[in-house]
Amino acid sequence: MAPRPRADTAMPAGADAAAPRTDATSAAPRPRGPRLAARLLLALALAGGAAVAQAPDYRLDPVSVAPGVFVLEGVREHFNARNGGNIVNTGFIATPEGAIVIDTGPSRRYGEQMRAVAGGKVAAVFITHAHPDHFLGNQAFAGAPVSALPGTIEAIRTRGEKLSDNLYGMLAGWMSGTVVAVPAKVAEPGRVTVAGRELELIALAGHTGADLAVFDVKSGTLFAGDLVFFERAPTTPDADIDAWLAALDRLAKVPFTTLVPGHGPVVHGQEAIAQTRDYLDWLRASLRDAAGRGLDMPEVMQQPLPARFAGMAVAREELERSVVHLYPRYEEETLRK
Repeated sequence: MAPRPRADTAMPAGADAAAPRTDATSAAPRPRGPRLAARLLLALALAGGAAVAQAPDYRLDPVSVAPGVFVLEGVREHFNARNGGNIVNTGFIATPEGAIVIDTGPSRRYGEQMRAVAGGKVAAVFITHAHPDHFLGNQAFAGAPVSALPGTIEAIRTRGEKLSDNLYGMLAGWMSGTVVAVPAKVAEPGRVTVAGRELELIALAGHTGADLAVFDVKSGTLFAGDLVFFERAPTTPDADIDAWLAALDRLAKVPFTTLVPGHGPVVHGQEAIAQTRDYLDWLRASLRDAAGRGLDMPEVMQQPLPARFAGMAVAREELERSVVHLYPRYEEETLRK
């Protein structure tokens, strides 16, 4: 099925969690005894049983953002049973040799539907980082080389099952048949030619310990992964803010004309990088100041958001999560002074 181009309407998007399943199209199940039984019962309870059998449909609709470049833009929400985890921006570059895919989404079903709308034939897959909405569709791309940075590969190998378990609990039937497929190929930083397309693979860190950005030289499109959010508050479960800000400085120097953030509308200038940097600068300064004043976590969570961030999707929720993720290190930093 050929991609269906349409005008770049910059629809909003959103952010961050395999196990044996029962679909006939899934990999062979791996029995897990009580753990598996509990998971299946939870899925049935959350989805009401019928939703599991009805094979939920993501209704993926590729948007043309540059010649031959398509984006599948997710909603600006947290994972829930309504959106099925479709909170992420994924994309592909169409070539005569097959699609070059950037990230595979949150589930087997998402990956299968993505492959279908990309035309079926796939030349290569690149995974930007090891958060579940970006890699749990990998199994749908069997037969194509799936590449990631070494740190991403290791994180998926060691944490993938736990992340998958989390999504099974939240998304129930949407996850049916999903198993963790670890990328088999290392993405080497630098200029590479894939399916006749020149790409620059940029190895960075900050959002996680290993963050890959993919720049398509011909179209000027930069797939920034979750190093860049726009109009959606950044997630920080594995963040190093100092490294993240340095990564944004590097991305700002890429000569892109189109930027695809990991979550949020596609842009054609520096505004998404600038907003992400502004938010992270504020978050770091705010947490350091709170630690210096001896505030406890609940007090920090209640601090007011600057007006410029108040309109960002899930801003209050992500601030609260960031306090849990990051505040202890700033408290320790204060105690060491």
